Amino acid sequence: MEKQTPKELIIKTLKDKSSLKQDVYSCTLHAFNTLKANAKQIAEELRNETLKFDKRLIIEYKDKGAFEFELRVAGDLLIFSMHTNIFEFDKSHQIWRSSYLKEDQFRSYCGIINIYNFLNDSFVYNRVNDTGYVIGRIFTNKENHYFVEGKRQLGFLYNDFVHDILTPEAIKSVLESTILYCINFDLYTPHFDTIKEISVADMQTASEGMQIKTGKRLGFRFQADNDDFS
Repeated sequence: MEKQTPKELIIKTLKDKSSLKQDVYSCTLHAFNTLKANAKQIAEELRNETLKFDKRLIIEYKDKGAFEFELRVAGDLLIFSMHTNIFEFDKSHQIWRSSYLKEDQFRSYCGIINIYNFLNDSFVYNRVNDTGYVIGRIFTNKENHYFVEGKRQLGFLYNDFVHDILTPEAIKSVLESTILYCINFDLYTPHFDTIKEISVADMQTASEGMQIKTGKRLGFRFQADNDDFS
């Protein structure tokens, strides 16, 4: 077999890998746009329903550009963000155990859509010290196979990468599970010892920017709440 020149190797790599990444990017962007459309629709549906029993509840969709949108559900703010790069899984990841990847290693290249959960008031009152959480990550490959890495139902309902296809119906299901998770993920009071001391500066600015840190699990280890949302 004739040895390939560096130039030939570069061309081969561009053909095999870089073109592949463009394919994965296109699939991910299409999925993200479908997710946007579903989020906008479900916001309208939920708003129409909640108006029947409580007009104080705000359900709102906001498009923040090509790669980000927000979905406010009452006091929660969900931020969906598509990463513009394509990733491969580390060889130690359990995903490599499947025959699906052993048959074609390029199936391991995935786009990522991150899902963040914040308190809406953190943004309304510019509480820049407040914390949020990554509650889920949607991975999708060149064949539109997908799985979700996340907490509670997000982690075990959508983890069949070998068989699951990211159809519009699947995207809607993931979105509904995400909303259900975040509104059941309650705000816990922090341990007293974590807030018993406060600086003069924090107290003086509290009325302006609410600098006293707030988070749904502030004062608790996120990993430790297994009984609640793992």
